[in-house]
This record gives sequence, structure tokens and C-alpha cells, in this order.
Amino acid sequence: MTLAAPAILLTAAVTLLAVLILLAFAIRVARTRRKVNIFPPAMMGAPELERALRIHGNTVEQIVIFLPALWLSSLYFQGWAPPAIGLVWCLGRIIYAVGYSKDPRARFPGFFLTIFPSLILIVLAIIGIVQAWMVNG
Repeated sequence: MTLAAPAILLTAAVTLLAVLILLAFAIRVARTRRKVNIFPPAMMGAPELERALRIHGNTVEQIVIFLPALWLSSLYFQGWAPPAIGLVWCLGRIIYAVGYSKDPRARFPGFFLTIFPSLILIVLAIIGIVQAWMVNG
């Protein structure tokens, strides 16, 4: 496998998309702060700021699980499945943000479209690593 292999390139593109989503959420926090006149270090006071902070914070928490799982599954399980599942994760984060922004109870569909792809990528990574270990062991 080379870094120019199509599945690896798609994985890199999905990684970049996930990072851009996280960046967009960080920018949204800054813009919301200005809009409601609540500046650091304050974190509370306007529900829309608190929601923007939670969307960003939860995405940071999730991306720490997602990115290693994405790359390990892409490198060891290989094929198109890992980056395709990564795209579902990215879509889930957007759905999560839109839902949470409207009503915190509406965040669950996006959350599930984030956590399940991460879990699937972890399983694919385990399968791929075990298979590689067995072949080389």
C-alpha cells in the first residue's frame, strides 16, 4: 500500500473534512461569544453560547477516538469501508451540531451517527491488526 492509494487518499480527505468541521465549530464559539457579549474566561450566561461550547467540546472528545480508529482501520483493514464510515462520522457531527443548536434533546441522532461509526472503525482496526499479526507472526 502506498500513500497515493485511492482508499488512503480518501481517508486523508475525510481526516481533513473532520478537522475543518472541528475548526468551524470553534469559529462558531467565537462568533457566538461576540454576539452575546460573553468573553473568555466566562463560559456561561447565554444558552446559545453554552450549546456552541458543548458542540465544540463534544466534537473534540469524539475526534480523539475517531481519528486514530479511522487511520488504524484504513491502514490495517484497508479498502473503501473505513473512509466511507468516516464520512458517516462527519455527517453525524454536522447533524449533531444542527440538532443540538435547535434543542439539546435533538442531538441524539447525530450522536449515534458519530459513536457507532467510531465503534465500527475500532472493530475493523482490531480485525485488521489481528490478521496482520497472524500473517507476520
